Amino acid sequence: MKIIKDILLCDLDAFFASVEQRDRPELQGKPVIVGGSPDGRGVVSTCSYEARKFGVHSAMPMKKALSLCPGAVIIRGRMSRYKEVAGQVRHIFSQYTPDIEIVSIDEAYLAFPAGKGLKAGLMIHDHIKEELKLSISVGVSTNKLLAKIACELAKPDRVKALWAENVDSELWPLSIRVLPGIGPVTGEKLNRLGIRTVKDLAAYPLESLNRTLGSNANLIHGYAHGIDDRNIEPEHVVKSISEETTFSDDLYDQDTIHAILLELSAGVGYRLRSANLTGRTITLKLRFSDFSTITRGKTLTNPADSDSDIYKTAQELFSRHKGKPPWRLIGIQVSGLEQGGQLSLLSPTESEEKEKKLTEIRDRLHQKYGNEVIFQARRLKKED
Repeated sequence: MKIIKDILLCDLDAFFASVEQRDRPELQGKPVIVGGSPDGRGVVSTCSYEARKFGVHSAMPMKKALSLCPGAVIIRGRMSRYKEVAGQVRHIFSQYTPDIEIVSIDEAYLAFPAGKGLKAGLMIHDHIKEELKLSISVGVSTNKLLAKIACELAKPDRVKALWAENVDSELWPLSIRVLPGIGPVTGEKLNRLGIRTVKDLAAYPLESLNRTLGSNANLIHGYAHGIDDRNIEPEHVVKSISEETTFSDDLYDQDTIHAILLELSAGVGYRLRSANLTGRTITLKLRFSDFSTITRGKTLTNPADSDSDIYKTAQELFSRHKGKPPWRLIGIQVSGLEQGGQLSLLSPTESEEKEKKLTEIRDRLHQKYGNEVIFQARRLKKED
């Protein structure tokens, strides 16, 4: 017997663009487009609601986006930053329920006891607004389908419930395109049968629908009645933590590579400590200008979570396997994860104690302001 739960779909609104507008207040209220270069074949990754008013949308060629919105601010994007903020959002989710299914970097399903979902959705919405200053839409129902549709109806920045008893009044008047599995091609086939709204689809004889939709007919017909038996699938246990960056231009300078390794190590170290994890194997990923890629790893005697241990190992691996410049991408991965921080039977030295205290300070700043507030000395030197 299936246990009835309330299901939430939480979707961060225009996530990448919202992070940029939050981190750079001068961008607030302006049309912001995050994506590839307009000089090449770049496409829109996401855009702010100010840009959407001009007809810009995700996956649109950047050239077309700029023709629709010439005054847009174009940003190439900072994936490591977006992953970091997404981690902060997930940490907030985990304070309300352990039943979390991550759909994408900006979207997740959450499960709650029946009758508790709407209150939880309102609390999560306000928590993220107040602590992270981000806009989030939340849909609430008793299954994934209706929660997803409720979330779309809630956009932007609201909380909405769509219950089974309201399917005929709220779901049926909508276009069939709101249902999963109905894209442009299938939608056109159904339109030719006179099926345009969800109500039309719900009323259409199932046996006749089989001829058009084949094996998907039962599923989609059930969706039209608000039926969805999919369960929440919590995220699998993390097996590794990694950070990488692709350079906009191929790099020849080893000092710059070392500075980037330092930042990547700090990012990975912070994520390990935040999850109370340590790792035994450190792997360097390196891509050359001809797109050939290598990965080289080293297993440590003792598991590590400190920035310095990760950096020293990554730097050693780079020195051994750097080949000939230029380099196109570099990344660090820590695997062989274990629960719990580093332990030592020896008393820490003065320098180790000092590093520990500095790390704790950096972590607190990182948690509050993000990684852009921390600039290592090597990075500052390169920017002189």
